[in-house]
Amino acid sequence: MTVHDIRAFNRFYTNVIGALDYSRHLYAPYTLTESRVLYELAHSPRTDAADLRAELSLDAGYLSRILNKFEQDGLIERTASRQDPRRRRVTLTARGRETGKLLEERATESVGSLLSAVPADERPRLAEAMTTVRTILSHSRPPRREDVLLREPGPGDLGWIVQRNAALYAAEYGFDADYEGLVARIVADFAQDHDPRLERVWIAELDGRPVGCVMVVRDEAPATARLRLLLVEPDARGLGIGDRLVAAVVDFARGAGYRDLVLWTNDILASARRVYQRHGFVLAAEKPHRSFGKDLNGQDWRLDLHGTQE
Repeated sequence: MTVHDIRAFNRFYTNVIGALDYSRHLYAPYTLTESRVLYELAHSPRTDAADLRAELSLDAGYLSRILNKFEQDGLIERTASRQDPRRRRVTLTARGRETGKLLEERATESVGSLLSAVPADERPRLAEAMTTVRTILSHSRPPRREDVLLREPGPGDLGWIVQRNAALYAAEYGFDADYEGLVARIVADFAQDHDPRLERVWIAELDGRPVGCVMVVRDEAPATARLRLLLVEPDARGLGIGDRLVAAVVDFARGAGYRDLVLWTNDILASARRVYQRHGFVLAAEKPHRSFGKDLNGQDWRLDLHGTQE
């Protein structure tokens, strides 16, 4: 392989995905770089300007011009960080979230259209080739936080949530089949009847495979959402995936107009509990119970969505 081969492939691929005229390609007034910044603001828990600059390897002046444009368009708000007043926290407005969602939908449609032209029996070979390119050019480095994608579930993902919850909780905590039944009912209820404006599932994806999930649904209490089924695969832990998933739920619930966000867990889930605490959840009640073949201590946690904004 020569430098010419790689450059030729780059020219071919950027033309295929419309990278050189991204705004016209997606019928939107934003370039590929601007769309990527908007994507990071919608999916990353680290939204200080300095974090964005480092994560995307952007020049400070260039990023500042992009953020100025977003602010003029009413997509973002910039405030001083409570943790460090010298840093600027960037958050999406309601209009920004809608714009980001629209861009993501159009990008998904565009890639889906591209993939539809690939015969079904060729798709596994294409996926394998893309994974090979990423693996070789990354010099087999360990995965990074920015390699993780948060996305909506596709075909088969809801079944994966049930299977992985059952398998992991059996392996790590000795839960019996009753837990699989509970997860299956939760997932089935969501699949059969949910309001996408108020309820949502996220899948964390790494190198083309699901490695985590979380769900938010309406609770029986008024103006209250419930976080459910947070899970991160063992080999993907340490990348901040749990934090990103919980942050996504908190931001969504706040944007959807909920007043409170609640969850039920057991005290043996120490890692998950620390994630909840970092996001401002407080223990509301706890009670011993016998479930899933184990003696457990159940805990109810609550987050006041209007009293915890940074």
